[in-house]
Amino acid sequence: MPLYRYEGLRRSDGKTVRGVLDAESEKALLAALRRDGILPVSTAVKGQDVQRGEVDFGRYFNRVKKFDIALTTRQLATLTRSGVSLVESLTAVIDQCDKPDLKAAITDVRDQVNQGSSLSDAFARYPKMFDKLFCNMVNAGEQSGTLEQVLERLADFIEAQDRLKNKVVGAMAYPAFMLVVGIIVINILMVVVVPKVTTIFESFDKQLPVYTRALVALSDFMASWWWLLLIIGVGAVYGFRRWKHTPKGEFAWHRFVLRSPLFGKLAMMVAISRFAKTLSTLLASGVPLLTAMDITRGVLGNVVLEKVVVDASESIREGESIADPLKASGYFPPVVTHMIAVGERTGQLENMLENVSSSYDAQVDAKVLALTSLLEPLMIVIMGIGAGGIAAAILLPLVQINQFI
Repeated sequence: MPLYRYEGLRRSDGKTVRGVLDAESEKALLAALRRDGILPVSTAVKGQDVQRGEVDFGRYFNRVKKFDIALTTRQLATLTRSGVSLVESLTAVIDQCDKPDLKAAITDVRDQVNQGSSLSDAFARYPKMFDKLFCNMVNAGEQSGTLEQVLERLADFIEAQDRLKNKVVGAMAYPAFMLVVGIIVINILMVVVVPKVTTIFESFDKQLPVYTRALVALSDFMASWWWLLLIIGVGAVYGFRRWKHTPKGEFAWHRFVLRSPLFGKLAMMVAISRFAKTLSTLLASGVPLLTAMDITRGVLGNVVLEKVVVDASESIREGESIADPLKASGYFPPVVTHMIAVGERTGQLENMLENVSSSYDAQVDAKVLALTSLLEPLMIVIMGIGAGGIAAAILLPLVQINQFI
């Protein structure tokens, strides 16, 4: 059955309500809304604009986030563990969901399951919400009869990855904001303040210091050729993005990120934590090792490390261990490869990978805290040097002119 978006007024209190509902036809949809006490105002098939020609901008501010996927997965795990049938569990999750796109997807998943499809195949119809890792784990849970445990692990995994991402993004947000503010302030000083002060200098027949003349020349250039600077800046950003999306450019950039002195170690820690957590979760859920390695490769976010994992997969196919190619790459620290090797020998690879992930999560926390403590005063110093240099180049000649007068 098609999915419809609707907007209407609730008869009981007159409030506007919006949502998604599956119905055989628009006529059946209108009848269902009236039974629920809703006076229809507009309807549209999901993915189209509403009938009155308005675009639903609300969906852009109500996007499905990782937290929503984790919450939905945990609710489904709780319901199925309690003995509720899968279709009834999905129906309950739909009633609890407040994100229209996610609600529509789960509604379609329920309908597909009700028609005989497997849960993993139904989820695979929505790859933007339920990625390859998610679907493979659900499939492994269905095959092994441990769907409840797998869903619980999935919820834990998604929440952990979301927390890790938020930590890194949060640590970089303040320095990035300070950098943008600093650039704006310095540009205002150069384009607005300096030209006004130079008019004072021109009224005196006195040679200005070299650094002041250089500042005035730079200010005049920026005021006259700002459009050229803007074109060059936009062109440089566009060119860099094009280059970065080429195979050679992407590999070179990701290698530079891993080797950069300030952020390289943090990027490496985040990638190792993702690798260990993802592989551990997949193996514990019953996913075969080679399939798990292939899925793990896609969550690293770095093509250099992805190549290392591909090489490790080839070694596994040839009967070798995981640890040796990881160690030979030079990117994975010896303690990590040693723990993986021990896990392979003892048959406790999942537990060892879980320990690696926990250890590196703690190290990421410490590194983020250290970087934040370093970057905040560093950005303040850089802004102070820039603004202070401009102020000094303006004020010192004024002091000299005042003495001359």
